[in-house]
Amino acid sequence: MKKSKCDLGIASEGSFGPHPSLFFVNADDECIIFIDQTNAIEITARAIDTSTNFDDKTITNEQELVDFAKQIGFPEHGLILRKHQKDKKLIYKGIEDMNQLKLIFNQLIKQSSSVYVETDMRAMYNPTRMEVIAKATKHLIEKIKSTCPDCQWPGFDISEVRKGLLCGFCGMPTASTLSFIYTCKQCGYQKENLYPHQKTKEDPTYCDYCNP
Repeated sequence: MKKSKCDLGIASEGSFGPHPSLFFVNADDECIIFIDQTNAIEITARAIDTSTNFDDKTITNEQELVDFAKQIGFPEHGLILRKHQKDKKLIYKGIEDMNQLKLIFNQLIKQSSSVYVETDMRAMYNPTRMEVIAKATKHLIEKIKSTCPDCQWPGFDISEVRKGLLCGFCGMPTASTLSFIYTCKQCGYQKENLYPHQKTKEDPTYCDYCNP
């Protein structure tokens, strides 16, 4: 932004690995930020989605390579090849053509007993990732459009999640969400939104007293 002499900027960053709560499932975690330097505004949004082809494999023959390519959605999704996982010197990225993929593989396999193949997770080579970035962007737009009821400052967003939704059987508080607290970053105005998940009582199944 400094080099371009821009007052407004948008940037995104993604990471891939085990889902934060579904530990045996891979996920795409995308973060996006909007910056307005003139008004000192920073608004962020995030999308976590299990819709990802994030994968890698050490292969020893061409058929394994073709099977892996089909599995991850090649050639719409790009691939990366290198001799082994820790090789930082000779890396072939952004491969989107089967003939090129096989050619590079055969060059590498002559130098090593196996070849390491992985999905190219850069957004321009990964349409599935583009969709998750789009979801994060939609969340960002919603946050920008959400203004403080008191001062109209953009980015009026959830600052706290309060638990304690009452059990529908015994009436005791549970660990389920009771309300969202929205806070304005500019003036500090707060608003509580009760029952954000449209549930006024919790099922006894999720009550530590009824179902310890």
